[in-house]
Amino acid sequence: MALPWPQVVLFGDSLFQQAAEVKDGFSFEAALQQQVLRRYDVVNRGLSGYNTSQALKHIDQIFTKPTEGGPKIKYLFVLLGANDACVKMPTNQQHIPLDKYKENLTKIITHPLITAHNPKILLVTPPPIDEIHITKLDLAWGHQEATRKAKISATYSQAVRDVAAEHPGTVLIDLCKAIMDVAIAKTPGFEPKTGVALGDPESGLRGYLEHLLPDGLHMSGEAYRIFFDAVKGHIESWDEESREGYTLPDWQVAPKLED
Repeated sequence: MALPWPQVVLFGDSLFQQAAEVKDGFSFEAALQQQVLRRYDVVNRGLSGYNTSQALKHIDQIFTKPTEGGPKIKYLFVLLGANDACVKMPTNQQHIPLDKYKENLTKIITHPLITAHNPKILLVTPPPIDEIHITKLDLAWGHQEATRKAKISATYSQAVRDVAAEHPGTVLIDLCKAIMDVAIAKTPGFEPKTGVALGDPESGLRGYLEHLLPDGLHMSGEAYRIFFDAVKGHIESWDEESREGYTLPDWQVAPKLED
């Protein structure tokens, strides 16, 4: 019978779909896989463009109940909301109201197909956005205004914090804060004010977000490194020479084949 290889599942939108790519010499997914190599499989279920309603609709096509010999989810990352936070407009249909977004997130992390695995759930806030740059791109693509607004997106990140706080045992990964903290630290002279962030037209300054969010939304390799640094301490790790936890034994102790 096949062994039930445990899984680390990345469930979300394009921010996870692109985590498989090598950007600026770094791949989030590969770095995570290296950390758990031979113990767990990292499974990418990033679905570009999806909001939480779409994710919920297809959840039973993504997750299955644990079975004898089948894979079991050890860790589940959930990163959704960048599309839910879109402005409702005729040229973009991704918007999900904030209350519905919170309801959807709750349904996802408490879904029977997920809780049956009893995974450690890591709920990730959507990263900040560079509305200044997004506005320029969206107008060029034919939208009448920016599809995403910095202040609106910030409320969706806060909603993730709220949902995590309401569910003991859920780990909050505040990617929004982690990226913005680095952006501020690397933007000389910028003094953050309440409700006015880098990338917000009210501040008039993109600052170092330009390097972390090249298209205003998706992350650069450096931003994915920030993400990895934020999560690696929440995932098991072993000394480089350790063989502890291998799903299959090291070759030196595995049964010998006859010559």
